[in-house]
Amino acid sequence: MLEVDKNQYKEIFENIKNEILKSQYKAMQVVNRELVFMYWNIGKIILENAKWGNKFIDNLSVDLKLEFPTIKGFSIRNLKNMKKFAEEYPDFEFVQKVSAQITWSDNLLILDKVKEFEKRKWYINETVKNGWSYDILDWQIKSNLYERQAISEKVNNFQNTLPDVQSDLAMQTMKDPYLFDFIALKGKVKELEIEDAMINKIKDVLIELGNGFAFVGNQYKLTVSNKDYFIDLLFYHLKLKCYIVVELKAREFEPTDAGQLNFYLSAIDDLVKDETDNPSIGLLLCKSKDKFTAEYALKDINKSIGVSEYKILQDIPEYLQSQLPKAEDIELHIQDIEE
Repeated sequence: MLEVDKNQYKEIFENIKNEILKSQYKAMQVVNRELVFMYWNIGKIILENAKWGNKFIDNLSVDLKLEFPTIKGFSIRNLKNMKKFAEEYPDFEFVQKVSAQITWSDNLLILDKVKEFEKRKWYINETVKNGWSYDILDWQIKSNLYERQAISEKVNNFQNTLPDVQSDLAMQTMKDPYLFDFIALKGKVKELEIEDAMINKIKDVLIELGNGFAFVGNQYKLTVSNKDYFIDLLFYHLKLKCYIVVELKAREFEPTDAGQLNFYLSAIDDLVKDETDNPSIGLLLCKSKDKFTAEYALKDINKSIGVSEYKILQDIPEYLQSQLPKAEDIELHIQDIEE
């Protein structure tokens, strides 16, 4: 009998482990879908008997707990949630294809915090696509991600400089404004101070930038004709498969900013980019911008550049500050990106 090679055994073991984990994940997905279906059907029955009032739900909660003592989820509050779920989503096909993709708690969060149907659908799809945890989803809703990413008037030249597929993904990646509420600086703030604060809170920066960003470095040095230039922040995007050059401006956008970033992008593509990488993309983060000035500045530039505003804690109204979760309370949940 042959003795098993240690390296071969390790590889075999890892393959078996991965198969078990995949199977467990698929089983959890099936359980979750069936749970959501069950809750919707119960909610529909409660809705159909709404004429009996709250007493009906009270009695139902007691009887279900007695009949199924080992099953949780039959509290008065959750039965009312089921009723609301069925009422808000009367189309079971929508529940099957959309809502059942996320957990019951995520569904309730969206149901409670988001009122418009299209926005709810968007948050559900983004949760699935990005693998958001409950805390991350809560943060994205509170920070109005839909308004900042899905329907904001984004200023960029992506459609003119990128292939259609990459252009659409780059557009979806951008936000306006970006919220760096974890940066607590007061008074007239310098660009280097913001950059230092971002580096100190790089995990929170990655959460705000979105899924797919990997940090490469700050004050990234480029040498052109024996002269050194320094990029504020350099990232690599795993889905776009390209470098993202980020320049910070602690003032209003100026047309010359686009020329500077265009120069950096040319240098990165020539000196850093691998032949398998896509052309680099630039992101100008400014204190403020005039939309038309920015559009004119980008009009004839052949490199891909987006211009967005950013806000730090002092820029966010106090009534909104109290609603946003503390950075340390947010669970970092950036899942692996499929190649």
